[in-house]
Amino acid sequence: MRTLIALGGNAMTAPDGRARPEDQIAAVGVAMEAVADLVAAGVEVVLTHGNGPQVGNLLVKNELAAHVVPPVPLDWCGAQTQGTLGFVIVSALERALAARGLATPVAAVVTRTLVDADDRGFTRPTKPIGRYLPAEQAAAMAAHGQTWEDRGERGWRRVVASPEPLEILDAPAAKALIDAGYVVVACGGGGIPMVRGLSGEGVPGVPGVQGVQGVEAVIDKDLSAVLLARSVAADQLVIATDVDHMFLHFGAPDARALKRIGVAELRAHLAAGEFGGGSMAPKAEAACRFVEGGGRRAVVTALGCIREAVFGKAGTVVEKE
Repeated sequence: MRTLIALGGNAMTAPDGRARPEDQIAAVGVAMEAVADLVAAGVEVVLTHGNGPQVGNLLVKNELAAHVVPPVPLDWCGAQTQGTLGFVIVSALERALAARGLATPVAAVVTRTLVDADDRGFTRPTKPIGRYLPAEQAAAMAAHGQTWEDRGERGWRRVVASPEPLEILDAPAAKALIDAGYVVVACGGGGIPMVRGLSGEGVPGVPGVQGVQGVEAVIDKDLSAVLLARSVAADQLVIATDVDHMFLHFGAPDARALKRIGVAELRAHLAAGEFGGGSMAPKAEAACRFVEGGGRRAVVTALGCIREAVFGKAGTVVEKE
């Protein structure tokens, strides 16, 4: 069964949230041990990942160096973190596979995701990213064209567009590698956000790609994972996060773990506001979309449970009925 596993960006940091290079290498190494076990068991694995902490680090570098060099835009940040995390994941997985006597090839694909230039997020950015800054430092960044909001006592924070992903532009390249037997890492951080150019005659020899260009935005990794899963004909989507299940009344004394659930019931819980808008709600939405689109099942669980989750024996299992 072809399974797309979506790793959260925090799965690639230390347990205390530190994201030094050695912390990220160690965390990725642990995650890839589980992935290598699945490959050894005959599961056809495709990987995608978040990049929130890593982009956060780049934004701090932007801020500290803004008076020396111009800040790089968010699409560049996405591309840089895809490349960095891609090579770390590929190297760790190759080592884990070799330790099991497997010569399965691994590759990372720097991946672009198409969004709508008219998405309302571009006129009303609401997605907070990066750290809080005092007013004078925020003003310096705003002078470079960024949007910052006063968040009271904690300071100012940057807000950006988070448009709906429409198409994974480089999915054909990823699928070609998958069909050739590779374990592929693709669409990190939801993909590099791209829009169709307002002019241009298209890219010769590349169907469907017409004058695309990067934009200042971040894309929800889990929603892009659904598109990627469909594009590469995945049977199953496993979303790895920091809890072992989705919960009703999370954090309350009567909290209840969801073990196995149909799409209609999960949709009802979503509509009732059961899941955090910036945390579990996008994962629940992604699970629903995948199954509604014909996927066999989606599973939301903790990183340490992905071996069992792939076989439907852990986490919140979302199915048609």
